[in-house]
Amino acid sequence: MTKRVTVIPAKVDRFTAQPLSRKTKRRVCGYARVSTDHDEQLTSYEAQLDYYTSYIKAHDDWEFAGMYSDEGISGTNTKHRAGFNSMVRDAKAGKVDLILTKSVSRFARNTVDSLTTIRELKECGVEIYFEKENIWTMDSKGEVLITIMSSLAQEESRSISENVAWGKRKGMRDGKVSVNYKRFLGYGKGMQMIPEEAKIVKSIYRLYLEGLSEQAICNRLMEKGILSPGGKTTWHRSLIKSILTNEKYKGSALLQKTFTEDFLTKKHKKNNGELPQYYIEKSHEAIIDPDIFQKAQDERARRNQRTHHYSGVSIFSSKIICGECGHPFGSKVWHSNDKYRRVIWQCNQKFRDKDHRCETPHLMEDEIMEAFVKALNKFIAGKDNEIADAKMAQQLLCDTTELEKQKTSLENEMEIVNEAAKKLVEKNARVTMDQNEFQQEYGDLETRYRKAEEQMAKVTGEIETKKRRRDELGRVISLLEKATGPVQEFSERQWGEFVDHMTVFTKTDIRVTMKDGTEIRV
Repeated sequence: MTKRVTVIPAKVDRFTAQPLSRKTKRRVCGYARVSTDHDEQLTSYEAQLDYYTSYIKAHDDWEFAGMYSDEGISGTNTKHRAGFNSMVRDAKAGKVDLILTKSVSRFARNTVDSLTTIRELKECGVEIYFEKENIWTMDSKGEVLITIMSSLAQEESRSISENVAWGKRKGMRDGKVSVNYKRFLGYGKGMQMIPEEAKIVKSIYRLYLEGLSEQAICNRLMEKGILSPGGKTTWHRSLIKSILTNEKYKGSALLQKTFTEDFLTKKHKKNNGELPQYYIEKSHEAIIDPDIFQKAQDERARRNQRTHHYSGVSIFSSKIICGECGHPFGSKVWHSNDKYRRVIWQCNQKFRDKDHRCETPHLMEDEIMEAFVKALNKFIAGKDNEIADAKMAQQLLCDTTELEKQKTSLENEMEIVNEAAKKLVEKNARVTMDQNEFQQEYGDLETRYRKAEEQMAKVTGEIETKKRRRDELGRVISLLEKATGPVQEFSERQWGEFVDHMTVFTKTDIRVTMKDGTEIRV
C-alpha cells in the first residue's frame, strides 16, 4: 500500500503570527553610527542617513519607519547609545519589522551585546539585515555568521584600542601632556594658561593656606558667584581637593594616573603600579609657584595628622587650642540680631562635660588678632636668633642621611628576596620538590619580604616627615629674612604663614606656637 503525503501550506508567519496573505507593508528603519566626530566620519554618517532613507523609500512593499543614529559613539558598548536603544525599544513595541544597517561592526563591536540584541528582536519578530555581509537574521545560517563577524569586529576593536593606548604611552614617554581642558580650571587647549581662571586657582591656594577648609573655600566661591570648571554654580569639596593636589598647577605633570581596564566597558581604574607612570617637570607654564604648592601639601599633611577634627570655617578654626583640655576653640555668635553682634571663640568642650567645665576664658576676634600681632613682633625682634635656631634645627633634626641609607638597604633586601622567590618558583616548576618544603621556603621568603616592606614604609614616612619639617623651617627662615620692622596690624596671610597654633590658658597667658616650633607667650 503506497503512502500519500499532502502538504498543508503555512498560513501565518512563525515569528510574527501574522497571516502570510496580508497585504500590509513591512515597516523598515535604518540604523547608522560613526565612532568619532571628525569631519570625514561625519561625512560618512550623513551619507549613511541619506542612503538608507532613499533605499527604504524605493521599495514599494516597505514602509519607511524612520532613521536611528548615533554620532561620535563607540560601538563596544550599547549602554550610552541613545539612538540604538531607542530603536530597540520601538522594535520591541511593534513599530518596526525590519532593521537595515551597513555592517555587523556598525551595529555592535561587542559580541555579547550583538547576539543578545539580535535574539531579543527575533523573539519579537523583528529581522535585521546587514548589507555588507548580506546576512538576514531570520536565516538559519544568520546567527552563526553573525557570531563570527561580531567576534572579528570585537577583535578589531581590541586591536584599535591597544594601538591607541600604545600611541598615548609613546606620547607620554616623549613628554607630551594632554588633559580634558574643557573641564580643567586655569588651562585651555595646549595647556595654555587662562589668566581669569588662573586668578581663581591662586585664590583657592591662598584661602587654603590662610586656614580655610575645602568646604569653606567652596562657600566663598559660591558667595562670589564664581562658576565651577563645568559651568555649574555649585562647588564640591572633591573639586577643591583635586585643584589643591594636582601637580599640573606647579608646571609639572604626572601622566597615566588611571588606565582603561576593559576596552569593552571603557572602565577606568586608578593606576596602583600596574602600568608605568611618567613625571614631567616644567612641562608647561605654572599657575602656582612650586614653593606655594609644596606649602599646600605640607598643610594638608599637618591637618591630616591632627588628633581632633579639622574645621576650616574660619582662619582661626582648629588653630586655637584650650590649654586645659586640649580641645580646639569654636566660634559662637552673641547678639546675632542686634547692633551688639559679635563673634567670640571658646573651648568646644566648655559646656559639654557637666562634671568638669574648662575654666579657660572666651576670646573676642580682636583679642586673637592683637595677641598674634604682639607675638609676631616678638618673633621678628629676635629674628637673628630665630633664624640661627631654625638653621640648627634643619641640620640636627631634619637630616635624612641615615634614613636614606636604611631605605637603600631595604630596597636591596626586597630585591634579593624577590629574586630568591622567583628562582624558587622556577625550580619548583622544573624539578620535583617536596611541596611542604616548597611552601615552607616560600612562606619564609614572603614573611621576610613583608617585614622589609613594612620597615620601608616606616622609613619612607620618617624621611617625608623630616623633609616637610625642613621645608617648613626653610620657609620660616625666608619669611624672617624678609621681615624689616614691627607689624602694625593683623594680616590673614601672615597668620597662615607663621602660626601653627595658639594655646589659651588665661586672658594674660596666651601662647603662640610658630611653625618652626618657637612658643611665644603673650
